Order: sequence, then structure tokens, then C-alpha cells
Amino acid sequence: MANIEEKVENLLKEKIENIGYDLYDVEYAKEGKNYFLRIYIDKPEGIDLKDCEKVNDEISDILDEVNYIKDQYFLEVSSPGIERILRKDKHLEQNKGKEIHVKLFKKDDSGNKEYQGILQDFNEEYIFLENDIKIERKHIAQIKTVYHWD
Repeated sequence: MANIEEKVENLLKEKIENIGYDLYDVEYAKEGKNYFLRIYIDKPEGIDLKDCEKVNDEISDILDEVNYIKDQYFLEVSSPGIERILRKDKHLEQNKGKEIHVKLFKKDDSGNKEYQGILQDFNEEYIFLENDIKIERKHIAQIKTVYHWD
């Protein structure tokens, strides 16, 4: 599925940028019997429903024309949200020095399945949080930003 995500991202990135948005991420997933192609867009002022509709209208025909996805799917265009999932190195780079929440597939040797802290750095094998916490990336199920609802 990652191959479809990369193809769609490469196909749509310039088009989406040319109409004033950043292409944050592309996700292709099967949930139950249904397939979903999710296009996450962003801009400094935030995203509203009209932005999603505008991008949807601009990309629907392009996706139909190239026909990368043979199965029937639902197209969703949305904001990545306040607490964003960090799937790519570019997302980690943008969030260095910020608080993140890390979920592991299973408990680690310390007995922890989740960590929360300031992202200090990362490389291909590890992410590094404050207080010398080093987490192997192959054990990470999800990383997302943390928003404090004050």
C-alpha cells in the first residue's frame, strides 16, 4: 500500500501546492471491507471544509484518470488535525523540540508501551526523547504530536 501512497503523493503534490496548500500526507488503508484514500492537506491558517472541497474537486479527475487504485475506494480530503500523526522523517524534523506521544507495538524491556516527551532527534533506527530516552523505530506503532487543551 505504501507504493500507492507514494505514487499518489508524487502525482498530487505539485497540484495541491499550486492551489495554495501543503500536502501533509497520503494514506491508503483498508478498514473492514472498504478502502480509503486519505489526502491530508495543511496551510498556516488551518484547514476548513471549503478547503477540503476545493482540493477534492481539483484532484478527483486526476486520480480517476491515472487509475492507480484498481479497487473501489472512498476519497477523503482533510486536515491532519491538531494532534498530528508523524509518519515521515519530514514530520519528525518539523517537530524537533516539541512534545510527542509514542506508542509501541508491545511493551519494551522497561515494561513501557508508551512514551511522551520532547523530541530531541532521530535517525533511521531510533528516535531520541528528552532524558536520554532512545526508542527503536521498528518497535513504534504510532507517533503523534501532543496538544495541551488548556
